[in-house]
Amino acid sequence: MLLNRMLFAGLLAGGLVCAGPLAAQSSTDTGTKTDNTKVNKRDRAAGAVTADQQKMNEPDRKLTQQIRKAVMADKSLSTYAHNVKIVTEHGAVTLKGPVRSEEEKKAVMAKATEVVGAGKVTDEMTVEPKNK
Repeated sequence: MLLNRMLFAGLLAGGLVCAGPLAAQSSTDTGTKTDNTKVNKRDRAAGAVTADQQKMNEPDRKLTQQIRKAVMADKSLSTYAHNVKIVTEHGAVTLKGPVRSEEEKKAVMAKATEVVGAGKVTDEMTVEPKNK
C-alpha cells in the first residue's frame, strides 16, 4: 500500500517512475509454467466441484480446517500437496489439484479420510511429477 502511494505521489509530482524491479516476474524468469488454462477449463465442466461450493456452515468449515492442518503439518509433502483444494459439502470432502507423486496423493487422501471417515472422500487429485 505504501509503495502504491509512493508511486502515485511520484506520478503526481511529474517525476519519472521506473517499474523495472517492481514488475512481476514472467514464467521465463522463474523457469515455471504459469498457464493453468487447462485446469480452469476442467473446473468449468458441468458437475465439477469447485472451491466456491465449500459450505460455510460450522461443521463443514471445521472439517476443512482439520484436513488442511493435517496436510500442512506434514513437511514431507510438496508445496503442490500443501495447496490441494479441499471442498467440504455436507460432511463429504472432495480433494482436487496436482500433487507430485502417487505417495503424496495417498498421504493426502489418508489425512482426509482420518478426519471425515472412509467413503466420504472423493479423490480428484492429479499426479504431476517435477520433471514434466
